[in-house]
Amino acid sequence: MRVRHISVAERRARLALRHRLADGAGAASPEEVADSLVALHATDPATVHLAVGARLNDPAKAVPETERALYEERTLVRMHGMRHTVFVFPAELTAVVHASTGIAVAARARAALIKDMAKAGAPDAAWLKEVEEATLAALARRGQATAAELAEDEPRLREQFVYAAGKGYEGVHTVSSRLLRVLGVEGKVVRGRPLGSWTSSQFRWALAPAHPELDVAEAQCELLRRWLASCGPASEADLKWWTGWPVTQVRRALTAMGAEEVSLDEGTGYVVAGDADPVPEPPRPWAALLPCLDPTAMGWQQRDWYLPPRLRPALFDRSGNVGPTVWWNGRVVGAWAQRPDGEIVWRLLDTEDVGREAETAIAEQAVRLRSLLGPARVTPRFRTPAEKELAAR
Repeated sequence: MRVRHISVAERRARLALRHRLADGAGAASPEEVADSLVALHATDPATVHLAVGARLNDPAKAVPETERALYEERTLVRMHGMRHTVFVFPAELTAVVHASTGIAVAARARAALIKDMAKAGAPDAAWLKEVEEATLAALARRGQATAAELAEDEPRLREQFVYAAGKGYEGVHTVSSRLLRVLGVEGKVVRGRPLGSWTSSQFRWALAPAHPELDVAEAQCELLRRWLASCGPASEADLKWWTGWPVTQVRRALTAMGAEEVSLDEGTGYVVAGDADPVPEPPRPWAALLPCLDPTAMGWQQRDWYLPPRLRPALFDRSGNVGPTVWWNGRVVGAWAQRPDGEIVWRLLDTEDVGREAETAIAEQAVRLRSLLGPARVTPRFRTPAEKELAAR
């Protein structure tokens, strides 16, 4: 049987339609956005709202509707997921993420905490278990609470221990910060409403919603199926990177779900079974201003088909985090930033096949973004050379 080749142009068309960026492909709610993208990066809290706003039919609803979904109706949940990273997921996907990814990460995180405490001469695992149980009980009473508030009920959370004593990166860790992170990856607590506005990175904690315990292999198939439906085709390297799983688990899930093999410019790729047929082109060229760590910009490890390698030094920080990006018709062509007075400024870094139509459309997206932000000021948590330069001018 002949393997179908999916071109770069078709991959860009799939991205535009399935990531709700093309004209006419927008979403009515944050839940629709999250369902289409599987996961929204949430390491930078503003990213969630801006990623939603870039895809909503009415961007003015991005902040209030995302707040509703996250903190009132809990249809979206902020929790640790793939690669030990904080994401926002549809609530119905939390059990899948926990079983497919969280369990293994959590076991390593708890073991590392116990090991670090033992090296520092801190109390043992039994003591830590007592503190954990008291902390969860306090959180159940309070509903939501900061680490400082929880420490009022369980003072042992304030205790500190030295991490990596004698090494160049030696530091002092507080039991509360490490324990709450472990409880997060174990699926026992989630991040609740932030202190301050929607741009704040200081969060309250809340008990995680109850979810069924799923079979690990079945959960991995389901997560991969959903992601390929949104982001396929993708290479094995993309899948391994996005999930954070060993390649053996990626291959096992691909086989179990009956993924279909296709040909890409960089080699072999995979799609959900039956999804190799051509897709229609978007009705017209489209522009978008996407925030730092946007799930589309960070969706694949192999990015040459939508992000020219020559642009990477300006658009990524040293840890591989992408900054705010300007898109034209399926590829990254520039960067944007918000200045202290609120103005949205942007610059084309790649002018290949970018003409007046593109510049007009990008300028319209900048006006749309400025309206979404209102009085808010957003500085990316991970700053990149292009963003810093634009913001300072």
